[in-house]
Amino acid sequence: MASLSRLVRGLLVTVLGILVVGLLATIVFAVTIFVVSTGAGLAGYDPSADFVVLAASLIVVAVILTGGFTPRLSNGVRDDDDDGFDDRTYN
Repeated sequence: MASLSRLVRGLLVTVLGILVVGLLATIVFAVTIFVVSTGAGLAGYDPSADFVVLAASLIVVAVILTGGFTPRLSNGVRDDDDDGFDDRTYN
């Protein structure tokens, strides 16, 4: 019975994590749409909503991919480790 409760608890934590990540992604996407739209307006452009959403989508995807491929964040390596890898991004 204890293993079933651990399984249900793990499932609930996973669902809660997915909901939180989805909510944060939606908020980031909405802020990015606002930034792209405002930036286009300040530059004197009047893009259609399709291009604003496309630009915001590309920016959000680039941010996600950049964060996922960063060696210091993905491998869990601390900065004080002397592994011979010179990552000038974080210096």
